[in-house]
Amino acid sequence: MPDSRDNESTEPMDLHFTRTNGPVDDAIDQLMDQVGDIQHLDIVREIILAGLKAGQENSGRVDLKLMNSSIKEMRFTAKVFGPYREVRKVTVFGSARTPSDAPLYHMATDLGKKLADAGFMVITGGGPGIMQAINEGAGSAHSFGVNIRLPFEQEANPVLMGNPRHITYKYFFNRKVAFLKEADAVVIFPGGFGTLDEAMESITLLQTGKRYPLPLIFIDDSRGTYWDRLIGFLKNELSDRGYISRNDFGLIERVTRSEDAVDRIRHFYSRYHSLRYVDDRLVIRMSASLDQGQVEMLKNDFAGILIPGGDIYLCGPFDEESDEPELADLPRLVVDFNKRDFGRLRRLVDAINGF
Repeated sequence: MPDSRDNESTEPMDLHFTRTNGPVDDAIDQLMDQVGDIQHLDIVREIILAGLKAGQENSGRVDLKLMNSSIKEMRFTAKVFGPYREVRKVTVFGSARTPSDAPLYHMATDLGKKLADAGFMVITGGGPGIMQAINEGAGSAHSFGVNIRLPFEQEANPVLMGNPRHITYKYFFNRKVAFLKEADAVVIFPGGFGTLDEAMESITLLQTGKRYPLPLIFIDDSRGTYWDRLIGFLKNELSDRGYISRNDFGLIERVTRSEDAVDRIRHFYSRYHSLRYVDDRLVIRMSASLDQGQVEMLKNDFAGILIPGGDIYLCGPFDEESDEPELADLPRLVVDFNKRDFGRLRRLVDAINGF
């Protein structure tokens, strides 16, 4: 005899990210227990709830397909890059249309080799032109490719064919996250719309503090005018009109030799290691400590980037950093940063490295 409940409609539950969902929370807990080896249960629980809520809220398929593809692409990105977290990486952008006999192609090949020799891995878009040159120079074992599905141009280059560190994305925005989230430095060769988009995205993330400081290097040969003309435009049309600050140019470096690019990147990490916010305090981790006289010089030179009454001082690790035990022995410099002058913050990092 049919169960009378088969004809009853189930009222949708009003789901919340707090643990107020009763049997749904229990079911999610049981599911994670059954699967096993789930890291960071609280975050995974919210991902599951977000999926359930999205299913309730979207009657069409387009939004759900976008969410589904995005989370699958980001999951795979984390899986591929995860084993190499301790290796510093340099993202290199540039034209897919640069021919193999062009001087910039040879410069890119040389840069890739020099970066690999210096212990870096490289991240490119995985396609031809400058991307292939970088991968050729660095070699397959030191290369990542984050490709994009396009109707033209963007097949994987021969260096990355069959490479387990080659990823193909459906969405540009996921690909951009991989480029910049995983990078410890960015080097940009001349290129087309895509290269300019990547350059402006990189500057914007640094300018707004959505990406922690890193070397952002514009490279061209000594006779090239590409970056000089672009920087001139930025100064004359953006800075002079007040659309950006003059200090924002502190986020950019301009070089004309591959060895200079490598030297700038290595110098950036000569004393500076990384940074993190602990509550409202900016904590800079260093490979070697400063003395009190050097700290006083920083306080004097960079007083303008501090909150009212703020300070710069040495300290040890905070309890909130216990999730990074491998960094516990590094000396710290706390900066009561105003979270606004990121060009000057980059100069502070340069000053730390200069001692």
